[in-house]
Amino acid sequence: MPTSITAIITTVKEKLINWEIGIPVAISGIIGAIFGAKISVKMDVNHLKKYFGIFLIIITIYEIYSLAKQYINEKKRNNNKEN
Repeated sequence: MPTSITAIITTVKEKLINWEIGIPVAISGIIGAIFGAKISVKMDVNHLKKYFGIFLIIITIYEIYSLAKQYINEKKRNNNKEN
């Protein structure tokens, strides 16, 4: 906790925080954490594990897709520079 407080103070002093985006994201994260904790307490552990596994698979597919798309776009850009 002290490390994160120090990091926040440093980034605020250096004006590296976009408050227009940061405040809504922080509020959404807090609300989501509260609801997520309440839901997870009421769920069966096996269901929670399955849903979390599905979530991780979806995130993995998205990350692989994003990297592949970025690689293809960079390759196209490099080919256009050569021509």
